[in-house]
Amino acid sequence: MAATSSAKAQKPNWFKRFLNFWKKLGLKIGKAFKNTFYELKKVTWPTKKELVTYSLVTLGFMVVMGIIIYLIDLGSGELVNLLLKI
Repeated sequence: MAATSSAKAQKPNWFKRFLNFWKKLGLKIGKAFKNTFYELKKVTWPTKKELVTYSLVTLGFMVVMGIIIYLIDLGSGELVNLLLKI
């Protein structure tokens, strides 16, 4: 009977296990944010001139790709119309 009572005393009840789970999870989440903040300190941010240049290159690329996709769509639509007329 003494072994049974000591086993119960060592094993925490479900509520304590539930709280311990969330406490450990909170520590892991906190550590992840801490590591993220540490990594962001090492980032070299672009200057204003570089940022404008990168943005213009991105917008130019998007326009060119939009035109290419439009032409492919137009051509494939005409091809389907041609095939449907046959």
